[in-house]
Amino acid sequence: MNAAERFALDGGRWHWQHGPIDIVAEADGDADAVAAAHESAWERFRQLLGELVAELALLRQPVGDACALKGPVARRMWRACAPFAAGFITPMAAVAGSVAEELIASYRRPGIERAWLNNGGDIALHLAPGTSVRVGLFADLARFDPSGRDLLETDSRFTVDAAMPVRGVATSGWRGRSFSLGIADSVTVLAASASEADAAATVIANAVDVEDPSIERRPARACKDDSDLGDRLVTTNVGSLDPSQVQRALDAGMARGAELQQAGLIHAALLVCQHRWRLLQPLSSLSAPSMAHDPLPASGAIGSVFA
Repeated sequence: MNAAERFALDGGRWHWQHGPIDIVAEADGDADAVAAAHESAWERFRQLLGELVAELALLRQPVGDACALKGPVARRMWRACAPFAAGFITPMAAVAGSVAEELIASYRRPGIERAWLNNGGDIALHLAPGTSVRVGLFADLARFDPSGRDLLETDSRFTVDAAMPVRGVATSGWRGRSFSLGIADSVTVLAASASEADAAATVIANAVDVEDPSIERRPARACKDDSDLGDRLVTTNVGSLDPSQVQRALDAGMARGAELQQAGLIHAALLVCQHRWRLLQPLSSLSAPSMAHDPLPASGAIGSVFA
């Protein structure tokens, strides 16, 4: 196993990388407090991959009635996925958010006004009273050009305020790093924690689905031999769909999202599929995030955090 690496970025940010874990960390506040928090989070980061690998076999097993996992991050993954145990889900559905959530604890200290840990688009937040963070959403990875020299333009932007019951933002979809059973380009979820947002985004993205000849699927094991999804069919390509099909897929995702919202598992969600989108508003309009409205593409520079 290679050693963890860290690189200083502009604006006082840090990039930490270890195997598949890829973190961008940023914080505002007293300079000494920020430096101490970064160092504490880095030391914790260095331990995480080894802890997860030690329990990887169990982490790839479906969530059951009792948790046999030992590590704090592994157990957090299990807890985030436990509400969905009636269907098929493994703790790996919440790995990125759970890692970010573990690290954000280092920033909950005097002198830190706000902080965010972005693990490949799954984000854990620390917000002191009276602060907020602006999140930029890039909904369709097919448009992403890593060689582009221009400022990255976001598809939508929203603000998370400290008074909102949101400390986690996560995005899932068939184009992302992990496999999806559905056809959503992206499903972005706001929830109380990053681990809960990660698990819920996976579940809602899986629900954004229809049957259509233009959708290509393969067994997960054929795409990655050690996938926790085994022989379940995952989406590998989605051709151009009739708008009515896209509508049905988004309807299914919205229905699932509404169930999770009513159960208190998420705060809000934004679902995107082939340039069409749905916004699941918060139940309390007093804490509604200021998300962009129709049409979804809203030109603007990237937000403070990038999902």
